[in-house]
This record gives sequence, structure tokens and C-alpha cells, in this order.
Amino acid sequence: MGLMNCDYRIAIVYASVTGNTQAVAEVLAECFQAKGFLPDVCEINQFDVNKLRRYDIVVIGTYTWGSGEIPAEIQELFEAFEELQRPELVTAVFGTGDSFFSEFCGAVNRFRDMLYVHTNLAATLKIELMPQETDLARCEKFVEAVSRRLMDTDKMRKRKAT
Repeated sequence: MGLMNCDYRIAIVYASVTGNTQAVAEVLAECFQAKGFLPDVCEINQFDVNKLRRYDIVVIGTYTWGSGEIPAEIQELFEAFEELQRPELVTAVFGTGDSFFSEFCGAVNRFRDMLYVHTNLAATLKIELMPQETDLARCEKFVEAVSRRLMDTDKMRKRKAT
């Protein structure tokens, strides 16, 4: 893909307490930029859920709380997706967690299941604690899957219009 992808609107919205999920969001933003996209990267408290309709892709990043729950600060975003009524919206979810806990990245699983039903879910990524050098290739594959889904969805939309 060339550098002509900046016409697409991408949001990377995340919740992070320890900085691990934020670090992954930053790596993913760099990967999207390398493909010619210009993502808006926002911590959840800086993102207006009423603006979800503006985007072609929304990538959600979350840590996991307690026994696999979605953190309180990102619950409103979860509920907004349930009510959005945009099945063509390309989405993806990533998160960080500690495999010491019985439900590793449980919030990612919960978002994944909901997004699969309500949107055009492209990819899921789970990372153990802080992203390492070895996670870069996984991040690149995640971004590739998301961008490929966008292009495929765009082609189908154009075919239906003709």
C-alpha cells in the first residue's frame, strides 16, 4: 500500500494504567504510519464516543481488570459500540496482561466478542506485560490485517455502489 491512505480516518483509543497498553498503542500508531495512515491516538479520557461515526477504523486498546473485566474507564466505549449500528466499521482490539492471572487479557476477549457481533472485526492482539522487541512483528501483522480488511471492505462498498 502506498502513502495515499491518509484519506481514511483511524482512531486508536486505549486505556492504560501501567503504561503497557499505551506503549502498544504507540507501536501500532508507528506501524499504521509506516503504511501511510495518520491515526488519531487518544487515551480514553480524551476521546468523545459520540464521534465514533467519523472513523473508518477504530482500534481499541485495553488492560484487564480484576478477574478479566473491562476497566470502568473504557466501559462507556464498549456500550457505545453495542449501540452504534455500523456493521461495516472496521475494528480491532489489543491489550496487555499478565498470564499469571487465570484469564489472560480477559477484557480483550470481551471486546472481541462484542465487536464481532456489532462491527467488522479485523484482528485481535494480546501482549504479555510491556511490549518487547519480539512483539514488533506481531504488531505489524495486526496492522496489516486491519488495513487489508479496510481495503477489502472499501472494494465491496464500491462494487455495491455501481
